[in-house]
Amino acid sequence: MSAADDRRFMAVAIRLSRWHAGRTTSNPSVGCVVVKDGIIVGRGVTARSGRPHAEPQALADAGERARGATAYVTLEPCSHHGRTPPCSDALIAVGVARVVVALTDPDPRVSGRGLRLLAEAGIEVESGVMEEEARRALAPYLTRQTKKRAHVTLKLAVSADGMIGLSGAGQVAITGPAARAQVHMLRAESDAILVGIGTAIADDPELTCRLPGLEKDSPARIVLDRDLRLPLASKLVRTAAEVPVIAVASSARLALDAGFSERRAALELAGVQTVEAGSIAAFLAMLADWGVSGLIVEGGATVAAAFLEADLVDRIQLYEGAVTIGPQGIASPLTRAHIGSGFAFLGESRFGPDRRFDYERI
Repeated sequence: MSAADDRRFMAVAIRLSRWHAGRTTSNPSVGCVVVKDGIIVGRGVTARSGRPHAEPQALADAGERARGATAYVTLEPCSHHGRTPPCSDALIAVGVARVVVALTDPDPRVSGRGLRLLAEAGIEVESGVMEEEARRALAPYLTRQTKKRAHVTLKLAVSADGMIGLSGAGQVAITGPAARAQVHMLRAESDAILVGIGTAIADDPELTCRLPGLEKDSPARIVLDRDLRLPLASKLVRTAAEVPVIAVASSARLALDAGFSERRAALELAGVQTVEAGSIAAFLAMLADWGVSGLIVEGGATVAAAFLEADLVDRIQLYEGAVTIGPQGIASPLTRAHIGSGFAFLGESRFGPDRRFDYERI
């Protein structure tokens, strides 16, 4: 295979990996294609439950044609025994001739060992093909593995005059249906979504994915709520039995507020999980311990500013709408003119009259 062929087939594997992004529990969504004589003969992507992995599915799809073929995998094949046998063993057993990998796995149980096992079995191994593109697709998993915290995407919708809402008016439509559909797709591809208690009270959002067919892929909903003021009649609490809701209280409030315990008991009786955290960083580490990789921060100027000030934002999706809100608007904590030097511009997309600008941490 030429270098161009390797990139072409790896691009297919990366696109395939996105099918189950955010839906594979604590495991990364990996894509794998098996190629024989220039033709894709097998495809696989990590299952929604996290098992089986992509490689055995692609090998099963290829059948006998896998022998002597090339396997393209977006992440280094696992080499440890868990609930299923190692993927490196599966590749060796069927007799593939070559394995091309985009990224080595930072998981210390794997990191380089999977590639060594393949090479020791006489399989030609190449890594680093389309590494940057694969790194972007696997960013939530890689952040959890290397930084021991959840990966944070800050999503903001900003009006033409730099506002994110109208004071005292609850939710205001800044972008149109095409742009909002993209936001719901982002929700479906993420493990959790977070807003502040101010947004939860003022807007009474549901924070679910409402794209037809993807409703069951709604992320867990999180409210930063230091005093546990989330109303029992809110949409979040009333739907907690359908999609998980987590209220994050301040570790210092229990001793200071006599009604804290009562409010906590009422929320938990309604199905809301309550936890305490001393800081945003501590909570992101808690999420990582739970296996949560990708978090969207979607609501509230105060919360967005807090994540930015704590330097805990990894990706920014900035939507610009054509509407003007006026002097009673709530100013956005971030506009295109004030993106910090720590972020690289990835590109612009258009959805009708609205535009989205994507940035990632350098």
